[in-house]
Amino acid sequence: MSNLAIAEEAHSAAPTIEQPASRSRFAVALIELALAVGSFGIGTGEFAIMGLLPNLAQEFAVTTPQAGYAISAYALGVVIGAPIIAVLAAKLPRQTLLLMLMAIFAIGNGVSAVAPTFESFVLMRFLTGLPHGAYFGVAALVAASLVEPNKRTQAVARVMLGLTVATLIGTPIMTFFGQILNWRILFASVGVMGALTVALIWLFLPKDKVEEGASPMRELGAFKRKQVWFTLAIGAVGFGGLFSVFSYIASTATQVAGMPESAVPLMMALFGSGMIVGNLVGAWLADKNLIGTIAGTLGGSAVVMTLFWLYTDNPYLLSIFVFLVGCSVALGPALQIRLMDVAADAQTLAAASNHSAFNIANALGAWLGGLAIAAGYGFESTGWVGAVLAVAGLGVLAWSVASEKRSLAKA
Repeated sequence: MSNLAIAEEAHSAAPTIEQPASRSRFAVALIELALAVGSFGIGTGEFAIMGLLPNLAQEFAVTTPQAGYAISAYALGVVIGAPIIAVLAAKLPRQTLLLMLMAIFAIGNGVSAVAPTFESFVLMRFLTGLPHGAYFGVAALVAASLVEPNKRTQAVARVMLGLTVATLIGTPIMTFFGQILNWRILFASVGVMGALTVALIWLFLPKDKVEEGASPMRELGAFKRKQVWFTLAIGAVGFGGLFSVFSYIASTATQVAGMPESAVPLMMALFGSGMIVGNLVGAWLADKNLIGTIAGTLGGSAVVMTLFWLYTDNPYLLSIFVFLVGCSVALGPALQIRLMDVAADAQTLAAASNHSAFNIANALGAWLGGLAIAAGYGFESTGWVGAVLAVAGLGVLAWSVASEKRSLAKA
């Protein structure tokens, strides 16, 4: 079976709200806008904390690597929450599920903003992470169902654009105000964004019907497919490099490159610019050549992170490398579509689990980077940690493609 045939079969099996031809472009744009606002809030909350780790550590009297546990706790919440929610909510309409998920996200961030102790804050970050993966997974399915099969990656990328714009606008702004006022303002603001998303989804996304035959057992069938596991592994390992570098970018910029603290928001903005470019260009390329885009992104990431490790002490080169590391987010929409292609009729679980994989990468990257720093290799060591993870992801991809070719040959 050709890649196009696989994609068309997966698209026809996907849960849809309505056929693409029955909606105007304006109506589709409003739906994508509502979903993108949610991804903007999620992205702001997930990434801005990385620039505020030193501030958070100071208030709670912990070290910066210990403060990184809050990042790992959120990521763990995503990893656990995405598949469980996808299975348990298999018979819920998409609109209802999205409203519930964003309401939980809004409340969790509001409570995070008033957490009295480090332990309670870490617990709230875990609970707030639970709806993250399911939201992105369902939002991606909705977006893909509204366009032609050969434009699915770009539709998913437009929803993900909220997350990438968050790193360019939301994250630097929240980092700036978090530094001059208090880091708690970040989570209060993200809670408001979550509430706004609930309102927009209610207004623009019509009520839908549950697809006939949908059930928890059918969703669990995704985990019987070897290519689903391969794709999740690529994200879990390959994306780890991005988080290894970015989790400690504030300290890397100030302590290694000698940049002032006021330059940290600029680093966040450069990273966000790279994410926007990688998201949009990568999605366009993935609609042309899906596997080639995934391979090229991983290979390019390995090279960039190696250079990051070697030249971190130069603030100008560091700025360029931070932008290029951000570009590796091109992997996201491509892997999302790959999962849709190989998951057949179990797309909700597969799509949600994609974000579990990314947050395994988040936790893994932050953890391994922290280990390297704690071992005395310095903040620049996050670069070689990231390069190793990108190469490992490329190896999993090669294994996946070889396995798929053997399966097709047997058929």
